[in-house]
Amino acid sequence: MGSPAAICFEPNRPLAVETVRVAPPGHGEAMVEIVASGLCHTDLTALDGVNATSVYPLIPGHEGAGRVVEVGEGVIGLAPGDHVIPLYGPECMHCRMCRSSRTNLCWTIKPTRDKGVMPDGTARFSWDTAPVHHFMGTSTLSRYTVVPEIALAKIRKDAPLDKVCLFGCGVTTGVGAALSEIREGDAVAVFGLGGIGINVIQGARLAGATTIIGVDITDRKNELARAYGMTDFINAGREGAKVVQAIRDLTAGGADVAFECTGIVPVMRQAFDCCHPAWGTAVLLGVEPPGAEMGFPPVGVRYGRTIRGSYFGGVKGRSGLGRLIDFYMDGELDLDRQITHTLALDQVNRGFDLMRTGESVRSVIHFE
Repeated sequence: MGSPAAICFEPNRPLAVETVRVAPPGHGEAMVEIVASGLCHTDLTALDGVNATSVYPLIPGHEGAGRVVEVGEGVIGLAPGDHVIPLYGPECMHCRMCRSSRTNLCWTIKPTRDKGVMPDGTARFSWDTAPVHHFMGTSTLSRYTVVPEIALAKIRKDAPLDKVCLFGCGVTTGVGAALSEIREGDAVAVFGLGGIGINVIQGARLAGATTIIGVDITDRKNELARAYGMTDFINAGREGAKVVQAIRDLTAGGADVAFECTGIVPVMRQAFDCCHPAWGTAVLLGVEPPGAEMGFPPVGVRYGRTIRGSYFGGVKGRSGLGRLIDFYMDGELDLDRQITHTLALDQVNRGFDLMRTGESVRSVIHFE
């Protein structure tokens, strides 16, 4: 089958929109017609050549939603016509990780996913007779993509696909992490008000946080963040090294929970340092450069402060995503205002430029 797709042939080069060939789904796989796909900063790491699991040429995209059009042998839980969200983090429901309540990670197909191929070791995309690799196992910047069944979340059919595509990454990561980490009455700090940070703020409001401090280098997201529940704002571009002390002053000694959503290591350290020394928790959500390391004094954790990571907001994709979509459909979460730009596939490079300059919260590519 032919499919228009955005191909990254090599890093630091504009995406090329070409027609690729998509092979039928193999055993345990489904072909999905993507209706819409959000553009996420993690896609940018592949375009910029700083994502260690990127194998070129590749088709980026991991924040999509669409309809199943064909299933391969062995697929038992999906049928053509089902609405789905592809998951970069699968849920096989059988491995030790899936059976544990301690994590939402599932590494069943990680070895092949990180090589840009399907579980059988081959790609489903090709262009000019050469294979094109998958990105994060999803490649939602192709009108048609093939994804393992264990990496597809079946969702309610009345949810608008051009909106709920954002649950494929940014919304789930932000809202899920907030609901997992925040207690009612907490004081919260959020570093970086992009697609993830803005949704941490929404989740913090739902979780009952009373003080929600947003930190960013620009005032552009201030209005949206306040509409979502932010109570205080700190412009890091103006405050500089005073950010940590400003948060301590606003929280009577330190944040109960601080979320780092930029992937910048010095900002991670700020998130840790601004936490209350006796019980504060720093949650790292941003994707750091390859080989990056973070240091902090042991005394910082000895008294009770903790630091932890969160992957996809701690949400198990196939079994847990439906709850968050229900929040949206019930009017408790907003998606519309964070979609600042709606673009066609041939405008995909402009979408990433808007991300680089901080002009967009989320750009969404529409295929129909």
